[in-house]
Amino acid sequence: MAVAASPPVLPEPSGSVMHDLAAFRQAVRSGGPPKDGIPSIDRPHFVAAEDAGLADEEIVIGLYLNGEARAYPQRILVWHEIVNDEVAGEALSITYCPLTGTALGFRRGDTEFGVSGRLVNSNLVMYDRATDSEWPQMLGGAIAGELAGRGLEEVRLFWTTWGAWRARYPETRVLSERTGHVRNYRHDPYGSYVPLRGYYRPDSGRLFPVMHDDSRLPPKAPVFGLRAPEGAVAITLEALSREAVIDVALGESTYTIIHDPGLETGWAYRNSEGEAIDHDALTFGATGIEGPGMAALEPVHGFEAMWFAWAAFYPDTELIGVAP
Repeated sequence: MAVAASPPVLPEPSGSVMHDLAAFRQAVRSGGPPKDGIPSIDRPHFVAAEDAGLADEEIVIGLYLNGEARAYPQRILVWHEIVNDEVAGEALSITYCPLTGTALGFRRGDTEFGVSGRLVNSNLVMYDRATDSEWPQMLGGAIAGELAGRGLEEVRLFWTTWGAWRARYPETRVLSERTGHVRNYRHDPYGSYVPLRGYYRPDSGRLFPVMHDDSRLPPKAPVFGLRAPEGAVAITLEALSREAVIDVALGESTYTIIHDPGLETGWAYRNSEGEAIDHDALTFGATGIEGPGMAALEPVHGFEAMWFAWAAFYPDTELIGVAP
């Protein structure tokens, strides 16, 4: 049983907050299931890569931390949304919201996170079992409860395919279907990513109201997003792949987003010195990106999301990849 201690928190969320807490609380809606009606996985079991039984094209959520790699199949997480895990000696919550297509990791300390059954901007509202504070996943900050206004320490997760993840991390461990719950892990209740259909189609409609609507992209179009104290930016995955390196000015700061052709995702950095990065000179390995100029860059957190949800949380976001 988890010890009743608060998670490690920051004075405020690590990214920009563009609505006040009262506005977030007013926007919360029931998602249907009651509290813990979607059960978190609190005692996860893992198998070796060769025993995972996954097809190369299957979506996994990857984690690499302090020399250990884990893969969490999307088709398992869609039924549970939160895995309370321990990796390389650190207690983490691995979280996934199928309604917004977002996967984020958080340090949880001596407590656990569960699924509240509530949503804001269609996004999973978690609660910590120590204080019962409520945390929208994409915000990474508490909007209600004892810890309202505080932020969580984030850990980077990777949305990728099993084939790509295993190629980079052949020793990865994989979340097993032995979860302690009876679910059909071969069926996704929302649709399918391979092939793309159902709720996940870019042009399909959302199920719940949002705080801000933005029609510059189809609602479910995937973007790579970065939020920082100076503002937020979203980049279409097509633009990220095409441009390979994108520099963005937010306020007086410059951020550099680099395309990873192996995992088909982005890495985000604060570029205080204005380093010019040559993508052709970079190498992508287990511990990240190496190459000329990389030592001067400061890693920051970025992640994939459905466009409608990103724009709802960050309505003043810059968008890169759409013709004016």
